[in-house]
Amino acid sequence: MPATTPESTNGNAFVFRVEHLRKEYVMGEVTVTALRDASLDVKEGEFLVILGQSGSGKSTLMNIMGGIDTPTSGHVYFRDDDLSTFSEGQLTRFRRHHIGFVFQFYNLMPNLTAEENVEMATEIARDPHPAIEMLRLVHLEDRRDHFPSQLSGGEQQRIAIARALAKRPDVLLCDEPTGALDVATGKLVLSVLNEVNEKTEATVVIITHNAVIADMAHRVIQMVDGTIRDIYANETRKKADDLEW
Repeated sequence: MPATTPESTNGNAFVFRVEHLRKEYVMGEVTVTALRDASLDVKEGEFLVILGQSGSGKSTLMNIMGGIDTPTSGHVYFRDDDLSTFSEGQLTRFRRHHIGFVFQFYNLMPNLTAEENVEMATEIARDPHPAIEMLRLVHLEDRRDHFPSQLSGGEQQRIAIARALAKRPDVLLCDEPTGALDVATGKLVLSVLNEVNEKTEATVVIITHNAVIADMAHRVIQMVDGTIRDIYANETRKKADDLEW
């Protein structure tokens, strides 16, 4: 990837620029439009929340930014590279080296320990973090030898975060990371994500329908019916422990 990056108006470099993105899915004789002329930027090192109800297009947007899906039209730039022009092989390398994914369901290997699950990511990375360091970052080094069945839901999600971080990604994309968790456990996971953002160089993007989580963000992207309805910055950010839902 090129060393130079485009600059935003306030001096922060963009890690993503999305320009006039449109995504259509053809289902038989029906065409469903998931994204309509979506444009936004994501700044290096920020904690961004993309907020919207089910069907608003937020997960489609995340999947295209993460190189899992491709747009019908428009452009997605990762720094200076137009992902819209990438081949499947290039997208695979992009995901492998630059993006960490955290989903609502943890997708841990049941026959591997916590540490072994994290180590899986290090095997495909060019310059990975040691697995035990990532477990320490999410405060689970004492559970390194436990299997997923021996861990709570919140612990499994934190293992999934550690696994995503192990390959040293530029961006951590999190799709409803608290959706399967109770409130107290969800706050713990959000606190870990905020700590990750502060202690590493990773940009954190959270996709959620929970409007309360937006109070943690540097900036919020509001989506409705496949369009970006609003973009705003929080003058004062809340800590996870101060959220109520």
